[in-house]
Amino acid sequence: MAVKLENLSAGYDRRPAVHHVGGVFADASMTAVVGPNGGGKSTLLKAVAGFVPLMTGHIDFGGLRRDDIAYLPQQFEIDRTFPLSVMDVVLLGHWPKRGALGRVRQSDREAALQALAAVDMRDFAERPVASLSTGQWQRVLFARLSLQKAKLILLDEPFAAIDGRTTHDLLHVLEGWRKTGAIVVCVMHDFQSVRDHFPQALVLARELIAWGPTSEAMRDENLAKASALAGRWDDEAAPCPVDEHGVAA
Repeated sequence: MAVKLENLSAGYDRRPAVHHVGGVFADASMTAVVGPNGGGKSTLLKAVAGFVPLMTGHIDFGGLRRDDIAYLPQQFEIDRTFPLSVMDVVLLGHWPKRGALGRVRQSDREAALQALAAVDMRDFAERPVASLSTGQWQRVLFARLSLQKAKLILLDEPFAAIDGRTTHDLLHVLEGWRKTGAIVVCVMHDFQSVRDHFPQALVLARELIAWGPTSEAMRDENLAKASALAGRWDDEAAPCPVDEHGVAA
């Protein structure tokens, strides 16, 4: 199983935030997506997850179904003002397989408790999610992802504003997912964590700078090129032309 991007461009209002990216997320791999702010990292993940339409190119999912894919957005995109308990949120991890109207079984609750225990949150099962710290909330979201048993896991800056202990613990959760055969793709800003924990890296500055083993992809010259490109972006440029099928050139 592998996920292949072929000439992928994606963006908004006919303005691509990601230009003509191609490469492969290999089976049982962990890839960090790095690059300057505004470089299209979040857009790339959303395009792979199906939340942003492609302007050019194709994604070969290698036989994966929609419910084989899990996506975790940045924390600020998630509303946790609803009166839900930690258990309620984790049980949502069963929805992709069971459906929203599926009955919650005792085995589902036991699995949820095991997932919470794996992120050191079992004692918080009945707490309202609004009472959690940022780090605790992220642990809960990782527990929910664990229940999905997804084969492709996409995470957008999962360690932003998270304490060091939580980051350490959740990085090991990612490694556990990889060992079970999942493809893990993660937008990251901490370059040292990338070098320490991610065998693969994708350097993106709206266009692909490098993709491969982390030691090669994150060479100084590649990171410098990404930074230089960021200084030349024109967010007021005219939209890309489209052909008769509405596909961007």
